[in-house]
Amino acid sequence: MTLRCLFVDFNSYFASVEQFDHKELRGRPVGVVPVMAATTCCIAASPEAKRVGVKTGTPVHEALERCPDIMIVQARPARYVELHHRLIAAIEDCIPIDGKPLSIDEVACRLIGRERQRDQAIAIARKIKQTLVDRELSPILCSIGIAPNTFLAKTASDIQKVDGLTVIELSDLPHALHGLQLHDLCGIGPSMLQRLIDAGIDTVAKLTAAPREHLRAIWGGIEGERFWAQLRGIEPPSRQRKTVASVGHSHVLDPQMRSAHGMRSVMFKLLAKAAMRLRGERCQARGMSLHIRFVGKEQRFSRDLSFAPLDDTPTLLQLMADAIEPLMRAADGRWQVHRYPPLSVAVSLTDLQPSTADTASLFPDRHRNQALTRVLDQVNQRYGHNRLYFGTMQHALEQGAAPMRIPFQHIPDQATEADVGDPAHADPSMDELWLQRERQFKAMAETAHRQARERSAPKPKPATPSHQPSGVGGWVRKRRNEADPDGRGTTGSLF
Repeated sequence: MTLRCLFVDFNSYFASVEQFDHKELRGRPVGVVPVMAATTCCIAASPEAKRVGVKTGTPVHEALERCPDIMIVQARPARYVELHHRLIAAIEDCIPIDGKPLSIDEVACRLIGRERQRDQAIAIARKIKQTLVDRELSPILCSIGIAPNTFLAKTASDIQKVDGLTVIELSDLPHALHGLQLHDLCGIGPSMLQRLIDAGIDTVAKLTAAPREHLRAIWGGIEGERFWAQLRGIEPPSRQRKTVASVGHSHVLDPQMRSAHGMRSVMFKLLAKAAMRLRGERCQARGMSLHIRFVGKEQRFSRDLSFAPLDDTPTLLQLMADAIEPLMRAADGRWQVHRYPPLSVAVSLTDLQPSTADTASLFPDRHRNQALTRVLDQVNQRYGHNRLYFGTMQHALEQGAAPMRIPFQHIPDQATEADVGDPAHADPSMDELWLQRERQFKAMAETAHRQARERSAPKPKPATPSHQPSGVGGWVRKRRNEADPDGRGTTGSLF
């Protein structure tokens, strides 16, 4: 009776949905990408692709080298959310879900009473799998883990892929985990893995044998104790929701938007969306963070602004416009846009405080901007996001740039993220799921790009002191990359 959690993990979810919708993709390696460009990475790979070494975070050019016949398809967030709700409904007909789904492709269910008996829990798991088949939702398959807590149930669901079913009872611990690698455990990424190795823990057996105080010291706080408890089948108390610290959006620019004008338009769209989310959280921002990456350049453009608390869109847009104005001027001269086009942009509103703490402004311009913002929100909430918008966003909207994305622990809010005319806008169930997954993808993509650069980088030559000319608007000019002699930094073809 030690089994308390049943965890459902849909295998290669995005790629499986593409195979579900397109029969010609079934049985073939498939890679799902956010944009159709050779410089991006796979955010999902089908089991057939994974067997040849293509996985989430693999750069597209690498995926094509490893698997020349892989089918590259662009992500369709609205479709993934739509099928997510159908899959959740199928699971709920077999067992209630414990709270909200953990992500768009992961669901935890609490076992109670007789359901905690091994045979009963396995019967529920098999019923879930059969229900998916009966509702003609294959080839979307799931692996199910059953264990004393959510952490171990998730770990069990990863042990047997694809379409697996694994049970870990309290009596199986810790030996049931010893066959795993440290990075197989949820919560151990590259940096934590290195910290564990530096502390003398290089196997799961050593990790499970480590005392609580040792793990607390490695993690640097209470998270180490939580991890120690989870390894022993204890379910730690759920964390209280923290006050939102920042709101923001980032976007890898499509090839047709990699110009100074396209970059600026996308940044305005992202900031307007972040400002609307800020007001939805009933907060005001006292800071703004801007980051721009360029093709062919290691150096980034970054700006961190501080100002009095505010939440109205016109004032925020003006502050950002002023901050990037030096860069825009450089586009006509010192910034060689054709050689170093913008690759990605990120806009965040930071240092938030509750709106109730605001003191009324003494300036009439602020009153006018706040009134305009209220009108924009009312119209867009009633008739669709970006039904009314600022003219600087026109190019981004025409090109469909920076569409709604699905974070793994957040289903997007249709009112604040889905544009009018976007297929996602027609789906009223868009309440909260594409940002955590996108953040995870971006972290993996950054790692993959960095590793690729390190492999291809020439051996460093002895440094010679030289004058480093100052750049424009927050970035410093660097020498042209020897691996890219013509320095054009253009986006290559996928095929």
